[in-house]
Amino acid sequence: MSIEQHREYVLRSVEERGVRLVRLWFTDILGNLKSLAISPAELDNALNDGMTFDGSSIDGFSRIQEADVLAVPDPDTFELLPWADPKSPEARIFCDIHNLDGTPFAGDPRQVLRRHIKAAHEAGLTFYVAPDIEFFYFEPPTAGAPPVPIDDGGFFDLTTQDVTGELRKQTIRTLETMGIPVEYSFHEDAPGQQEIDLRHTDALTMADSVMTFRLTVREVAARNGVHATFMPKPLEGVQGSGMHTHLSLFRGDDNAFFDGDDPYDLSATAKAFMAGLLRHAPEITAVTNQTVNSYKRLVPGFEAPVHVSWARNNRSGLIRVPIAKRNNPLATRLEYRSPDPACNPYLAFSLLLAAGMRGIEEGYELPDEADANLFEIGDDVLAKLGVGQLPQSLHSALETMESSSLVQEALGEHIFEWFLRNKRSEWRAYKTHVSAFERDRYLTAL
Repeated sequence: MSIEQHREYVLRSVEERGVRLVRLWFTDILGNLKSLAISPAELDNALNDGMTFDGSSIDGFSRIQEADVLAVPDPDTFELLPWADPKSPEARIFCDIHNLDGTPFAGDPRQVLRRHIKAAHEAGLTFYVAPDIEFFYFEPPTAGAPPVPIDDGGFFDLTTQDVTGELRKQTIRTLETMGIPVEYSFHEDAPGQQEIDLRHTDALTMADSVMTFRLTVREVAARNGVHATFMPKPLEGVQGSGMHTHLSLFRGDDNAFFDGDDPYDLSATAKAFMAGLLRHAPEITAVTNQTVNSYKRLVPGFEAPVHVSWARNNRSGLIRVPIAKRNNPLATRLEYRSPDPACNPYLAFSLLLAAGMRGIEEGYELPDEADANLFEIGDDVLAKLGVGQLPQSLHSALETMESSSLVQEALGEHIFEWFLRNKRSEWRAYKTHVSAFERDRYLTAL
């Protein structure tokens, strides 16, 4: 359908389904979902001209002297909200943010991803993404008390006491009514921890889907008296929550990552893309893992990557190359394992694509496969082998990001500078905080 046909479809759907409220969704730079609501009577005008709002009220958007921006709805993203009152239906549409002159707003993460997707299209490539999203279910939180998981389950557990199974089922049904197909779901390794894997699609659709997914998980949980969180490491002594992200490039209907004559079934394009990811991984980690808490997950011993390496079947490295089922060429892909579900998916996918495309454009050479358990090899030996590490703190990640011309170019000056300022402020607040660990360890001993 043309853009005009999509607009007509949205307007007709709103009228036929008796929609009373249309929510215009967008995100700030950190990936927090924002919304403004309009009546159906305003929708035609919004689709044609956008809706003006004060950008200075959104952290990281406009300065006071350049306040107003436009929210321009993307009619492709129109969906009814399943949790709204059936007597008063509501819908949502994702928006691109524009300046008042109609040009893309530099502080809009969705526009950043659009720019990188367009560049890939100009090279004849379509970027597909499929995230495996982990999260926790807890009892409703009590201020000052540690979180309490709602079960004691482990990997793939299915018992009569598996209360989380029903929550996952409700969540999947809700997602699918909103056009978001799910490939797998199961109980993860830690108590209360879940995983739901989304079926691959183009990167922009998937970023919208991740934002919808996070709200849906929380909404379904809250309606059942449960607290869902995407905090990367909410519990000590167990693994944290990741968002392992499967990546592939297609030329038309053909998988650009597949080469049946290669021992790994990987094309030269795939190898150069992976080399780009590996070379620039430390630079993009502040965005794929954007919180202080993210680095409590990226430690040895909890199935999260620490080392910048790749292999076919080695979960201690950063990139895994899954073996395709039945040698299906369409299934050849890369699994980038460091991101966590607290990231901004628009920016994270943008940087993954930018790093990979840099590898293709400049012909980066892929280092050798690291198929040993890297956690059992000393750092001095790894250094001799040329295997580096991801940043081990938010501070280190920000220092590495600041020196990266790739990240600055990929995000644009507006987002790049604001992100660094915001996250440095978070790090300063963390450095001055005195934790229970410190009091328990030092208060009486020193």
